[in-house]
Amino acid sequence: MLPAETIARIADELAEAERERVVVPLLTARHPGMTVDDAYAVQNEWRRRGVAAGRRPVGHKIGLTSKVMQTATGITEPDFGVLFDDVVFESGAAIEHARFSNVRIEVELAFVLGLPLEGPHTTIFDVLRATEYVVPALEVLSSRIELPGRTIVDTISDNAALGAVVLGGSPTRPDAVDLRWVSALLYRNETIEESGVSAAVLGHPANGVAWLAGKLAGHGDRLEAGEIVLSGSFTRPMWVERGDTVFADYAELGSVTCRFS
Repeated sequence: MLPAETIARIADELAEAERERVVVPLLTARHPGMTVDDAYAVQNEWRRRGVAAGRRPVGHKIGLTSKVMQTATGITEPDFGVLFDDVVFESGAAIEHARFSNVRIEVELAFVLGLPLEGPHTTIFDVLRATEYVVPALEVLSSRIELPGRTIVDTISDNAALGAVVLGGSPTRPDAVDLRWVSALLYRNETIEESGVSAAVLGHPANGVAWLAGKLAGHGDRLEAGEIVLSGSFTRPMWVERGDTVFADYAELGSVTCRFS
């Protein structure tokens, strides 16, 4: 493990990058011995400081769960980050583009839990029993670390590149639809840019939530009732610019949209 003072210094650097809306050089280039455990230690310090400053955790995001996302990033294992209440928006929101760095959009399903989930042996069936409903979601990616050459260690340290979340559509019970076949069309300024099917997320999006429950158990943590869990993208990340309007059509699950001001 990196020394505690180094972990704190990296957390300071990333917090400053978020405030100033700038990008910092690769952590792994400057700390070549840095491990995944070090990266989660940085993320946990960042989370601790957020809570101390009055931010309220409301859930988690899972990233890099599909082949298309792994191919797009060159990273071959999932990761996770934390959601705070001040980064969750409702459909139709105008979001300040300049608030983020390297701004991209992903198409996901959000699981809202009615029961807690914990333990290394959590299954897809446990997830479906614990889920109160699923809703369409857009994840806004914001990378505070430069993109070329990034590794899983850089991404985890950067809170899995989370910028914001936009929730919309119709809350749907997980047994009311075959979640493997939820599909979405992603529009930017009235043009379809991406499309995908949710089975691209580990064969079933609930598998992503099960993976997260197991991963958190290794950190002495669990998923709580009421949490929002973004299960992972089933499209490639789409770059967006100031002034763009984004719209995702999830057919029977409804739609979700936002505009970058």
